[in-house]
Amino acid sequence: MEEKANGNGVYAEEEEEELKSKHRKGTLSETLPEVLNRIASAILFPEPADAGSLLRRIKVSVSDNAPLFPEASRNSANDVLLWTRRGTPFRALFVISVGTVAFVALTGLLVFMLFFLAATINAIVISLLMSLAAAGGFLAVFFAFITAVYIGALTVAIFAISITAFWAIVAILIITGWIGFIYTVWLVTRKSFGFAKHSLGVTGSAISSFTTARHAHHLIHTNS
Repeated sequence: MEEKANGNGVYAEEEEEELKSKHRKGTLSETLPEVLNRIASAILFPEPADAGSLLRRIKVSVSDNAPLFPEASRNSANDVLLWTRRGTPFRALFVISVGTVAFVALTGLLVFMLFFLAATINAIVISLLMSLAAAGGFLAVFFAFITAVYIGALTVAIFAISITAFWAIVAILIITGWIGFIYTVWLVTRKSFGFAKHSLGVTGSAISSFTTARHAHHLIHTNS
């Protein structure tokens, strides 16, 4: 018992030393939520030694943790992949559904941000050009017109992108639900057929045994 305890103690010490060495080398596998949590903590709840302006905290936190994003993303993807493989097919279906919905939502957000950026740059450039070319009442009317067009274009873009993303997410959820329903029905049907086949086999074996025993009993009775 003492040898086993000593062996476990040595193993624990070796494992602790290995973790410490990895930590010193910076090779610990960090996931994406851990890196994001570290950035948020450094910005919102800084240490007394790191206290400073908000912009400085953001700059320092991003510069320190930005190189960790590729490795953290790969580790998170590997963790999700392992978690999916260890579960049932429904877990894989759930991961695919969540990933697809998140991808569609982020794509819609990215399209909106690009449209917003292009419209803003366009409005600034046109305003600067017109401010150099004209002045007075015409410039005021033109600015009012440009502002109205800009707000209207942004409103239409927000509405169109939101509607498209919403119905795409709804369609993905409906399709995923039907796939899950059909897969469930298929599993239940296969299990039912297997149970029915097993029951028929057991019933056939029982009938065969009963017939054989009765035939043997009849032969014994006839011979006697």
